Amino acid sequence: MRNLSKITVVLLCILAFSLEISAQKRKQNRQPKLTAQAQITGSAEKISIQIVNLTRFLYILGGVAKGIEEIDEQAKQKKISQALIDKNFEFKRKTIQSIKDIVASLAALEVEFRTKAELKNYQSKIAGITDIAVAAEEQASNGNFTESGKTLLLVVEKLTATLVSMTSK
Repeated sequence: MRNLSKITVVLLCILAFSLEISAQKRKQNRQPKLTAQAQITGSAEKISIQIVNLTRFLYILGGVAKGIEEIDEQAKQKKISQALIDKNFEFKRKTIQSIKDIVASLAALEVEFRTKAELKNYQSKIAGITDIAVAAEEQASNGNFTESGKTLLLVVEKLTATLVSMTSK
């Protein structure tokens, strides 16, 4: 029963995280034409938002990934109730959906850096973040939530390196 309450709390946190990502996507579509420096500054802010969102998500995931995996193991051994198995399945589904939302927002950011002339100097730093996030999604889909979190840390590292590069000039 204690696992069920933990899963419920974390599920609510992940749902809130997903809503935050969706809200961020809508904001990105309403930008007027900007000067080169304003474009760089705006994109640096987007990277900062992604770093914050990812670290929040990883904090939550880190707290529950082991629990998810333990419940899966107990389910294989038929040591827990079907209700808890069902809750865990739903939680995993929503967690994977949150990772898919992360992939989508990272893909949009990576495209922005590939297509805007002002950002081309930084494109090599950010390149590949979508592929890394897709790998994390696949790990989570295979039940390896702990490994998925470790993989997403690589995205945070690339985003941070990009942000440092953008702000050091």
